[in-house]
Amino acid sequence: MARKAGNVYRIPRRFNWPFVIGGFAALALAIMLGRWGGADFDSIAYADTARWLRGEVPLAALRAPFAYRLAVPALAAVLPGALHNTFALLNWICVAATACLATAAVRRMGFGTRRALGAGLLVVLSLPTFWYAPCALVDPASVCMRMLFVFAVLTTQPRLALAAALAATAVHEENILLLGWLLVTRRVAVNYGLAALAAAAGWLAAVRGAIVPGLAHGAWLPGVGTMGARLGDTRGLLMLAGCAGVVLPLALAGIWRALPRIGALRSLLALMALPALYGAVNLRVDGTGVWALYPFLVPFAVSLGLPGRTAKVPDVRPLRTSRRA
Repeated sequence: MARKAGNVYRIPRRFNWPFVIGGFAALALAIMLGRWGGADFDSIAYADTARWLRGEVPLAALRAPFAYRLAVPALAAVLPGALHNTFALLNWICVAATACLATAAVRRMGFGTRRALGAGLLVVLSLPTFWYAPCALVDPASVCMRMLFVFAVLTTQPRLALAAALAATAVHEENILLLGWLLVTRRVAVNYGLAALAAAAGWLAAVRGAIVPGLAHGAWLPGVGTMGARLGDTRGLLMLAGCAGVVLPLALAGIWRALPRIGALRSLLALMALPALYGAVNLRVDGTGVWALYPFLVPFAVSLGLPGRTAKVPDVRPLRTSRRA
């Protein structure tokens, strides 16, 4: 007699969070150790920002726009030790936290343990964790704050979403789009949303005009030759394929089976893909643009293979009970 498939929406009452957190942290550390403290692309620019905050290099050594992303370099500058180690330590914490938040978000949506843990593993067992995360980059912190934002949106916590978007903007300026999305979709009160948006814009203006003033900006001259050079970057294209190779196909396949509450993230995914596309045309082709979209792709990826929703099998548990997760 064939065994019936279990209910993928059932949430077990017991969940060993200390074991899950420790497991993700240990797995991320094991993956990152091979390139711990390495350098790639913009690492020198971010490290120079931290050195400037420590008083080791002059302002003229900084590069825009990397020097405007102060949050992570400031933390790395405060921590004792060599900068390549402090950056890698902060990024390791962010990768583990992102995996835990992905698991918590999927679990709180009412999926089973396997799908919840699979969401965290999609974050950790990825090329960005091995190649980019150990370097002096701010992307891991940006991805972590984006995942916190997604968690807040999926669990209907507007204040947490505002806080996550503000913190994400301090890490990377393009995350101010998250605040705009909250306002346009009416997920927060207009007055709170406008206040948060004004605070984020004020911070960005203060950094450029007062904290790190007078940096020269590079000019972008689009053209056929520029696009040809981007497409001729074999290494960048391979990195892009490696970062998108697992999570993107799963997300595209699962986006049509996603629960209504997750399906609301489609507009957010389309919005946040715009900076990644602009970066690919303006700067270079690499995998960091896809990595930045992981928080929005993972919920769709774990929706692959969901059964059809019926009246007897609700798509999510009531939010009041899901808080026990």
